[in-house]
Amino acid sequence: MPPDLSAATRRAIAWFAWMPNWAISIAAVAVAWLTASLVHRIAFGFLTRLVGEKDLFWRSLVSRGERPSYYATILLAISIAVGVAPLSDHQAAIAQHLLTMGFILLMGWLAITTLNIWTTVYLRRFKLDAEDNLVARTHVTQSRILQRVAAILIVVVTVAAALMTFDSVRQYGVSLLASAGAAGIVFGLALQPLLKNLVAGIQLAITQPIRLEDSVIVNGEWGNVEEITATYVVLKLWDWRRMIVPLAYFMDNPFQNWTRNDSALIGTVMFYADYTAPIDLMRAKLEELAKASPLWDGRVVNMQVTDFHEQTMEIRMLVSASSAGRVFDLRCEMREKMIAWMQRDHPGALPRRRAEIDGGGSTALHPTAKERYSAADSRNG
Repeated sequence: MPPDLSAATRRAIAWFAWMPNWAISIAAVAVAWLTASLVHRIAFGFLTRLVGEKDLFWRSLVSRGERPSYYATILLAISIAVGVAPLSDHQAAIAQHLLTMGFILLMGWLAITTLNIWTTVYLRRFKLDAEDNLVARTHVTQSRILQRVAAILIVVVTVAAALMTFDSVRQYGVSLLASAGAAGIVFGLALQPLLKNLVAGIQLAITQPIRLEDSVIVNGEWGNVEEITATYVVLKLWDWRRMIVPLAYFMDNPFQNWTRNDSALIGTVMFYADYTAPIDLMRAKLEELAKASPLWDGRVVNMQVTDFHEQTMEIRMLVSASSAGRVFDLRCEMREKMIAWMQRDHPGALPRRRAEIDGGGSTALHPTAKERYSAADSRNG
């Protein structure tokens, strides 16, 4: 029995001298548990009222810290109970070891909880659903990546600290340090993919070649960046499929980012018409259709004759929209409405099949403009 026990504690233990030591120990732990639960309930209620008028960070910290603080109070009470319980030296050492591990894991849990609260509160000021969300996407991307990297580091340090409380593990760690050359090479090779992606995540958070909600083309697939984890990126493709890409890919390979500095894009529509097509009227009609469309952002609308072929001329129409999805829909709308207007008001200006008749009466057909139009349109989307 520890010599620093008070006289009241000694008398309380003497009252239960008729019980076996294991029963007294269990009773001491149970009493400590119940007492700690009661104390935590009272203290937590007081803290909740105290931070009721504080800012969101402190309210969230108290709210989400209820369970970690509860277990911290339980561990503290049990450590006191173990100190006064009639345990042997071996039993007391085991109990103290388990309590030490519990405190280490609890501190790691509390650190991750605080990190998540701070990140959530910080990101509340940024709205991804805003029309111009470039700044929001920048901050959200940086915060999410660094949060996940920091959480991984906290978990690794916490688990390592808990394992180092075992003598065998500590001795193994010393042995590894003694042979750090070979062990470091083997360990580095084994963890190369993980470490490479973690380093790439930090680089991506700083340089930001991609951000959340960016429109990108990777390996010929178009999609939006839906999620960025500590090791990989999830792309939501146009047909709702998901493409999983390692973070290191974006640091080692070229890709297209359509919304790097601005989400607005210019869409191209290729049109083939006869040489008799009224270009000025077509240009005016394109401007009229663009202004009437809710998809047009009011920035770019233009038409130019870009090439001549044997029987048709190539016309390029440019229109802009605020996002990749809207510009795709706007291009389709301009195609449909322009061809409908041409068919209705200027059918003679549409491409026509021509033939040459030689002296022997044979006829040679040229490729139709429709065929060339289809080929060019497939190249330009």
